[in-house]
Amino acid sequence: MQQSHICFFDIDNTLWDFHMNIPESTKEAVRRLHENGHYVFLNSGRARAMIRDPRLFELGFNGVVSGMGTMIEYAKDGFAGPEVKEESVLSYHRIPTHVCKRIIETFRRYHIQPLCEGRNWLYFKEAEFEDMPGDMRKLFGDRILDIDENENRWEISKFTTIATRGDRETCFRELETEYDYVIHNEWLAEAVPKGFSKGTGVLKVAELLGIPAERTVAFGDSANDLQMLRAAGTAVVMGNGSEAAKAEAAYVTAPLHEDGIFKACRHLGLI
Repeated sequence: MQQSHICFFDIDNTLWDFHMNIPESTKEAVRRLHENGHYVFLNSGRARAMIRDPRLFELGFNGVVSGMGTMIEYAKDGFAGPEVKEESVLSYHRIPTHVCKRIIETFRRYHIQPLCEGRNWLYFKEAEFEDMPGDMRKLFGDRILDIDENENRWEISKFTTIATRGDRETCFRELETEYDYVIHNEWLAEAVPKGFSKGTGVLKVAELLGIPAERTVAFGDSANDLQMLRAAGTAVVMGNGSEAAKAEAAYVTAPLHEDGIFKACRHLGLI
């Protein structure tokens, strides 16, 4: 009988495209992974408040690593829906409120807009994001709370920063002993507490399930997947992925819409 593996999937451009379309072959691959006794986890840089789309959970994941490893959930028989169930939460790193206040003040002092991410809510000041592309309400719906009016409700695990006009370099240098950064472009970056990453999430889940790290498989496509790809026993990168991600791959599969997930799972003998 085949030994169980743990498969970790990034979301954007790995499981679905930017229109949230999931290939039928990907759904079939996840179904067969379950049938063959493997564990299937989402592993996302997004905080859990951002991971709510029922189309993801209909795939039947056993668990979710969210917020760059700051939260881990596990349900042996899969999630019934997108809401967080306390009994499924294995770990959650909540930044103390007084620390959050200092970090937010630091960002603002350098004219950087903070989007504060937690397990249930996103906190930001909508006026600070007026020049952002897209409608923040449309993106995040009823998960948004005003950052200044809800300090008593903060449950923050990481930050996304928007620096269209601010001094990001100096700000990040000031906080570099406390935070690691995932730089997406000249204005967008994520600030993650030291000691957490998508890679630490892989290793922690393997430890909790009692499965050797060499029997973990990571599927990703971009810069914020690098730590996950490096930590996993086998790193799979989508054909539509970045060159930086492909440099970490044990196997580069086909693009998302060319059955990339299915082909990789078959190539690795998992299905």
